[in-house]
Amino acid sequence: MPSVVTVNTTPFEGQKPGTSGLRKKVKVFLQENYTENFIQSILDANKDSIVGSTLVVGGDGRYLVKEVVDKIIKISAGNGVGKLLVGQNGILSTPAVSCIIRKYNTLGGIVLTASHNPGGINNDFGIKFNCSNGGPAPDHTTNEIHALTTTIKEYKTVPDLKCPVDKTGIFNFTVDSKPFVVEVIDPVQDYVSYMKEIFDFPKIKSLIQGTEQRKPFNVLIDSMSGVTGPYVQAIFIDELGASVNNVRRVTPLEDFGGAHPDPNLTYAADLVAAVKGGDYDLGAAFDGDGDRNMIIGRGALFVTPSDSLAVLAAHAALVPYFQRNGVKGFARSMPTAAAVDRVAKELGMEIFEVPTGWKYFCNLMDAGRLSLCGEESFGTGSDHVREKDGLWAALAWLSVIAVTGKSVEEILKEHWAKYGRNYFTRYDYEECASDPCNEMMTALEQRMTAPGFVGSSHTSGSKTYVVKVADNFSYMDPIDRSVAMKQGLRIIFEDGSRIVLRLSGTGSSGATVRLYIDSYEAKDVLGDAQVMLRPLIDVALQLSQLQNYTGRDAPTVIT
Repeated sequence: MPSVVTVNTTPFEGQKPGTSGLRKKVKVFLQENYTENFIQSILDANKDSIVGSTLVVGGDGRYLVKEVVDKIIKISAGNGVGKLLVGQNGILSTPAVSCIIRKYNTLGGIVLTASHNPGGINNDFGIKFNCSNGGPAPDHTTNEIHALTTTIKEYKTVPDLKCPVDKTGIFNFTVDSKPFVVEVIDPVQDYVSYMKEIFDFPKIKSLIQGTEQRKPFNVLIDSMSGVTGPYVQAIFIDELGASVNNVRRVTPLEDFGGAHPDPNLTYAADLVAAVKGGDYDLGAAFDGDGDRNMIIGRGALFVTPSDSLAVLAAHAALVPYFQRNGVKGFARSMPTAAAVDRVAKELGMEIFEVPTGWKYFCNLMDAGRLSLCGEESFGTGSDHVREKDGLWAALAWLSVIAVTGKSVEEILKEHWAKYGRNYFTRYDYEECASDPCNEMMTALEQRMTAPGFVGSSHTSGSKTYVVKVADNFSYMDPIDRSVAMKQGLRIIFEDGSRIVLRLSGTGSSGATVRLYIDSYEAKDVLGDAQVMLRPLIDVALQLSQLQNYTGRDAPTVIT
C-alpha cells in the first residue's frame, strides 16, 4: 500500500500567477521542488474542501505535461483528494477542462498550458487553476496561491504511486487506508457531445459536404500541432464529413513542431498562404491549448477578433444554444475595439468592458448577465463554458454561414454597412527588457495626467486628434464589487479613436508591450486597416516614445 511522504522544501521567488496562471521557461519548472511547491500551494488554497474532492487534470500536450501530470497525481493522493479525472496522455484542451469541470460538478481543475507560447525544452510551460464554475481562478484565489508559495515549508506526496495515463480506465488505489481514484478519460468525448448540443451539426455538415443545389463549402482547419488536433478530427472529419485535406497539423507535438502556436497573421502565415492560394471558403487556426482562434475568409480575408465577436453577437439568434437559452448580454476586454458595443445598442443588450483576462467575464456569466464575449487577442466564447473556446468560435461562424447562405466576406461587408467599422490593429513587442518598459509606462502616465493633456491636439499627416479622456483603466466588478486597478493606459480622442498601451501578463520572460489602435468609421468601411490607422499609429509612437524605450524599430507581431 503506497504511503504519504512529507517532503521539506523552501519557497521560490516569482511564483505569482499572471493573467492565466504561472508561466515560466521549462527549465525553471525543472528545478527541484519548483513544480511541487506550486501544486501544493494550489491544493492548500482549497484546503477547506480538498479532502475527498474531485479535480480535473489535463494540458495542451507541450513538453513536460506528462511528467507534471504524474506529480499532480502523487501530490493529490498525498493531500487526500478523492478522485482525479485525467485526460488520456495528459491531453485536455482548456475549454474541454472547463466543460468537464461543469459537467461533473468537480471542485475545479489544474490546467497545464502556456497557451499560445512556444513549447519544447527551451521554451515555455505553465500551470493554472480553474475553479468549480470552470473558469480561471479569480484574483483573490491567485493572490492566495501566491502568498502560500512565499511561505511553503513542505509538500505531501505519494512517491510510490504509479498510474498509467496512456490508456483510458478507472484506477483504484488505497493510500494510508483511504481510497484514491484516477479515472483516465477520453479527452474529446465530453466536449464533442456538448458541441453537438450547442450547434446544428446536420446543417453544418450539409454546408461542408454540399448539396445538389450548392457546392461544398471548402474549409481549411489548422490545429498548429496543438491540443485541438484530436478534437478537430473528431468534429470535422468524423462528425461533419470533411476530408483529411480539410485539416492540417492535427497531431499534438511537445514542441508544436518548432512553430509558435499563436493563431495570428504572423505565426499562422502558412495557413494564410494556403487559403490565399487555394480554393478555400474559410480558414481557421487554433492555439496550443485550444482557446484562441483566427478566422479568415476566401482569399485569406482576415476577420479581426473584434469584428468576429460583433458578427457573432449580431447573429447569435441563429445558434440553437442561444435559441434555447436566450441572449443575456455582451462583453469585451478593454483593449478590444468597440464593434460589439454598437450591436448591443441595436439589440437593447447590456454591454460590459472588462480588464484583459477571461476570469473577468465569469462573474457576469454566473450572474446570468452575459452570453457572448471576446478579447482582441483572438479569444471568443460564450457562457457554454467559462473559458474562451476556439473550436466553438469556428463552429459558430459555420453556423451563421450555413443559415444565411452568405460568404465570410458578404457577412462582414453587410455588418459594416449596418454598424460601421472599427479599424483596429495591435502591435506586439515581445521579450523586451522589463525596466525600460516600466519606465515608459510611468513616463506616459505622468504625461497623460499632467494639466493640459486632456484637450490637447495631436496631428499626423492630414489627421488631428483631440484628447477627450486619458486614464489608467480600472474596473469594478458589478457582481462582487471587487476592483482591478491599473489595467492599461487609455487615450480616448473626441472622434472615438483610441490608443491603449499595456504590458502583457501572458509571457514567460521579459516584458511584452502591446499597443492597440482603434478608429471608428461610419461610412468609409472598405479601406486597408494599416493605411487608415497610420496617422494614429504615428501619434501613438510619438506620445509613448515606445521605439526609444524598447530599442525596437518594428513590432514582433502586427495584428
